[in-house]
Amino acid sequence: MTETTENKDLVQADNESTEEQTATQEVELTVEEQYEAKLAELQAKLDDEENRHLRLRADFDNLRRRTQLDREAAEKYRAQKLLSDLLPVLDNFERALQIEPTSEEAVSIVKGIEMVYRSLIEATEKEGLQVIKAEGEQFDPNVHQAVMQEQDSEKEQGVVLRELQKGYILKDRVLRPTMVSVNE
Repeated sequence: MTETTENKDLVQADNESTEEQTATQEVELTVEEQYEAKLAELQAKLDDEENRHLRLRADFDNLRRRTQLDREAAEKYRAQKLLSDLLPVLDNFERALQIEPTSEEAVSIVKGIEMVYRSLIEATEKEGLQVIKAEGEQFDPNVHQAVMQEQDSEKEQGVVLRELQKGYILKDRVLRPTMVSVNE
């Protein structure tokens, strides 16, 4: 072989070597890019799962809080239905006590009714039932129901003049508004 042929072979070998190195670098870059893409994809999935986990945890905490509040409200107002059903009974006792006894027998019956009425009132008060004050108070549509208007120049406008039917509150909830007559 001649020197020029050998030089050509060496140059050709160098070129092939350089091409292999370039191809290897391209493959390496491609592999690195693939890893980076895969890493970015996995990071995005991880972020999505973390967000999902945080949302689920927040939903669970909200559900637990809501359930606790519902349980507390159920305990607080457990007697609401019973007390609502007893309101007409209280009204009837009050009407019965307004009757003036005319005989000795009637007096003893009225005393018995008063004792039962007081016991019933004490039991309902222990559960948190309270009478809504009305007469002489400023009209409040949250606790009063105006069924009449009357004129009394001695009192301010919007003041309750008469209580027509008692209203009741259980703890902080109105069971029945007071029926009232309001000053014009």
